[in-house]
Amino acid sequence: MTTDSTTGGPLDDPDYRAGVVELLGLLSYGELSAVEQLNQDSQDAPDLSTKVSLLTMAAAEWSHFVQLRDRLVELGEDPYVVMESFRSTFARFHGKTEPSNWLEGLLKAYVGDGLAADFYREIAAFLDADTRQLVLETMSQTGNSEFVVDQVREAIAADPRVGGRLALWGRRLMGEALSQAQMVVAERDVLTAVVVGAADRPGGFDLASIGRMFARITEAHAQRMARLGLDA
Repeated sequence: MTTDSTTGGPLDDPDYRAGVVELLGLLSYGELSAVEQLNQDSQDAPDLSTKVSLLTMAAAEWSHFVQLRDRLVELGEDPYVVMESFRSTFARFHGKTEPSNWLEGLLKAYVGDGLAADFYREIAAFLDADTRQLVLETMSQTGNSEFVVDQVREAIAADPRVGGRLALWGRRLMGEALSQAQMVVAERDVLTAVVVGAADRPGGFDLASIGRMFARITEAHAQRMARLGLDA
């Protein structure tokens, strides 16, 4: 990413800047968490091709993490201090969504990749130019989880009962993800102001738009689940 400065424009507003720092911290920790999860999942891969696919996803997430972390450094922040405050958020999510088998882990990777892309897409339009460029660059590198589609469909074809169990698991994943996102919105005023949009910032969301944003993300999730042959 190229950037001319870490000051000027919206970033001169201390409240907006604080919100951007929290947003980058949230995204950074999310990417790091994904790297850890994918590397762990790869250890249980049933074949070398799947193992490589999972490690390819992990490599892409690591690249995202490095870009986000480096932007925090450019802003004069200690990225690890900023990220640390989100440890409990991801610990809660992973603690409540521990896969019980290989296919559940695979679906979790697929759902997580899709939700990250959807969230990035939603917030990008309401950020300053440099932050928006970074978010769009990291979003453009998502989509490495498409290999999951064939694997899940093959598993369902072999045993139709798998479909029902995975559909329930997908609903649980989405419910927990939305629950944690809503908690972050409730707990982080400056972060919410960036995502929602301050009243005096043209083009920003109003508060009601938070609900519509979650509704769009939920609809996109349902479409992805349908591609897998699963009910959302």
